[in-house]
Amino acid sequence: MGSTAWERGGGSTVDAPAVLVGFARALRAAGVEAGPDRVQAFIGALDLLDPGVRFDVYWAGRLTLCGSRDDLERFERVFAAYFGEKGDARPARAAVPPRLRTVVRAAGPAPPGAARASEDGVPAPALASSTEVLRHRDVAGLTAAEREQLRRLLDAFRLPGEVRRSARRHPARRGSVDPRRTVRELLRRGGEPARLRRHARAERPRRVVLLVDVSGSMSPYADALLRCAHAASRGTRTEVFTIGTRLTRVTRELAHRDPDTAMAALAAAVPDWRGGTRLGEMLRAFLDQWGRRGMARGAVVVLLSDGWERGDPALLAAQMRRLHRLAHRVIWANPRKARPGYAPLAAGMAAALPSVDAFVEGHSLAALERLAAVVRGADP
Repeated sequence: MGSTAWERGGGSTVDAPAVLVGFARALRAAGVEAGPDRVQAFIGALDLLDPGVRFDVYWAGRLTLCGSRDDLERFERVFAAYFGEKGDARPARAAVPPRLRTVVRAAGPAPPGAARASEDGVPAPALASSTEVLRHRDVAGLTAAEREQLRRLLDAFRLPGEVRRSARRHPARRGSVDPRRTVRELLRRGGEPARLRRHARAERPRRVVLLVDVSGSMSPYADALLRCAHAASRGTRTEVFTIGTRLTRVTRELAHRDPDTAMAALAAAVPDWRGGTRLGEMLRAFLDQWGRRGMARGAVVVLLSDGWERGDPALLAAQMRRLHRLAHRVIWANPRKARPGYAPLAAGMAAALPSVDAFVEGHSLAALERLAAVVRGADP
């Protein structure tokens, strides 16, 4: 960009690239394929526009970072949470969206009904900079207002599993010849030459199974992790269980579209809030009841826990080996891992680690975004 910082209230500046890259990361966590090439186009568009104007940031991002209609709704939610909800940057319904060529040449006047900045006069970068700082804050130390802002960001969160090739095939332009469709096409044409019909194996994401620790030691993080699980379970093959002194399947409770309604239903269904932790026994109960049915077979299993174990660590180690044989990948997200000087010395954590494919942090929104990338198959 032409300048590397934006002016903020009080004479301070905002690191422009950090804000824009953070916004792109939030979009990727919401399921938008905002790769490096799209991010570069986004930054290049804002270099020709005014990055301090909410209207310009909105349209530059929408036209460069979104690749399909499904991305538009996710972009709306992430943009509102990241840049603040005051002042609508979208044009009125009757207005025709500006073409990319017009936007790049000049920002021009806003369409009727559009606001070019937030209502309180704070430029978009200043609003976004606080969100970028919030992404890296430990959830346990957030204020009530920051937790509310975090909930808006988590509402756009997605957790699709690693893509696998299915045994089923679908029509495709490239791939092996589909003999049935090819013969049917020849018969339809009366034996006249016809183009060969082809098919390819379909790709679908693996099932994701979330085991969320709701014991007393995890109480500062439980709300954020369960809201993350609620957002992740929408529109994906995701199963959610809570573990503590009991194992509770809460997939049905989290099916409510409204996050607050889902959390209220979950609170009524889980009987062991802020209790002890018996990870080995709960993991054995999960494998005995659900693992044999195939829920964990070939799935990406994510344990969200600090690893404190009141039971026998040997039992946990044995059940983790059992889980590792069933699942495609086993990922452990520990909110305590980000603390300075942390080492996995707790008996439960030390017993589980040999059977864990990826050991990641889980204390902040940025850590959960990295967790989402690992679940999709990225190198931890």
